[in-house]
Amino acid sequence: MSFQQLIAIHQFLFSLESQAAQRLAWEDAAEARIARARAEAAAAARFRQMLDANPSGQLGNGKLNDMEALRRSGLL
Repeated sequence: MSFQQLIAIHQFLFSLESQAAQRLAWEDAAEARIARARAEAAAAARFRQMLDANPSGQLGNGKLNDMEALRRSGLL
């Protein structure tokens, strides 16, 4: 077997290995797309639930231990 034939065999085996790695990368990308779609759907469902619970749209404006708000409400 000549040196050129050995190099050709090596290149062929390397191409098989790189194709296998590429297939794994494509599968990982497909799984990531599916996971992202599921996460976006779950986030949209949580957002709808939050709007159903508080339809005024004033989400996230509350603050813990807000002394001014407690005084205004007459709790302090």
